[in-house]
Amino acid sequence: MKTVDSIADTANIIALGQRNLPSRDQYDTAMRDIFARRYYTNQGPLAREFEARLQRFLDARHVICVTNPTIGLMMAFDAAGIRGSALVPATGHPGLRHALNWCGIEAMACDVDIATAHLRVDHASSLLGTHKATALIGSGLSDDAAALSRLGESHGIPVLFESLQAFAAREPGSGSRVAGQIEVFAFGLDDIVYAGGGACVATDDDVLAARLRNIRSSYGAGAPVPVEKTSNGRMSEAQAVLGLLGLDRYAERRAHNSVLFETYRERLNAVDGVRVIEPGRATASNYQSLVCEIVAQEYGFSRDELIVKLAANGVESRPAFADLTAGNDAGAFAGAAWINASWLALPLGAHLDVADVGRICDLIASISAMRDSKGGVSA
Repeated sequence: MKTVDSIADTANIIALGQRNLPSRDQYDTAMRDIFARRYYTNQGPLAREFEARLQRFLDARHVICVTNPTIGLMMAFDAAGIRGSALVPATGHPGLRHALNWCGIEAMACDVDIATAHLRVDHASSLLGTHKATALIGSGLSDDAAALSRLGESHGIPVLFESLQAFAAREPGSGSRVAGQIEVFAFGLDDIVYAGGGACVATDDDVLAARLRNIRSSYGAGAPVPVEKTSNGRMSEAQAVLGLLGLDRYAERRAHNSVLFETYRERLNAVDGVRVIEPGRATASNYQSLVCEIVAQEYGFSRDELIVKLAANGVESRPAFADLTAGNDAGAFAGAAWINASWLALPLGAHLDVADVGRICDLIASISAMRDSKGGVSA
């Protein structure tokens, strides 16, 4: 590990993301098989197999695979008939904002718990009492799915979950792994299962599933039903085979992630001003992300200053969430404001081992030790 004042060689950066790529031999074999069949997209045999395996894996009645998460979210909003505005967590995945914008849906931000980033059900209830929203959108198992579903039902609006980073996580006491009426998962480089940047939309509702398949526009993938518009959201065979290879190694990769997570937890929680964020309500976290809180007055540097110093030493990091309060009164979101200023995402994935994590933790501790000579927290 370089010293804290050095400039990193970009070729040797420890990057964010799971980066769960198959071996070159596996990929070459899979692609030769696809070219031999000469069937590349439109609900091919590999896409159908991937959907069937995901349905079993997630205990979901229906899984519809799509080319990317933004398309999946857009399809979900349209299938559920969301118009006007939707209540969303004030911190979340940037893809959520993009999908809402594409669909012409106004994001009505709701504050989150300052310690956990869980959407505050009490704030959501208060907002729904004074503002009209056509949907409630949670964010995976960072939220109380059962409580949000009850809240949506009491107001007669659908509840959907943007669970792009929560694949296979499960809430205590849940009979199904589908949260709300529709849940969307991502399969990008940041995710524990990689499928070429694809995604899937899961639901236990037969009517919603039929609408999703017709909106996706996969001919022959179920009975036709009336929809207002369609999209070319079909997952390619090349994406599907990557997803199948990823599912084969899910248990192994989750176990690896868990070991790295525990190493971070033990080492970083011993550093003043640093707290590792536990994986929410999930009883079966995929441990694909490591997020920690940086309390500047205790650590000695702000979260953003630490990002710069880590980058100078070959470690990629970033704010843990996107700020979804744009267009709202940001002063009303104390929990989100704290999280957006202090929570940090660090590398965790197949390309790291315990020694790498140890070096990152040593670096974070050594940067904190510089505070006395550097004059403490910068303005």
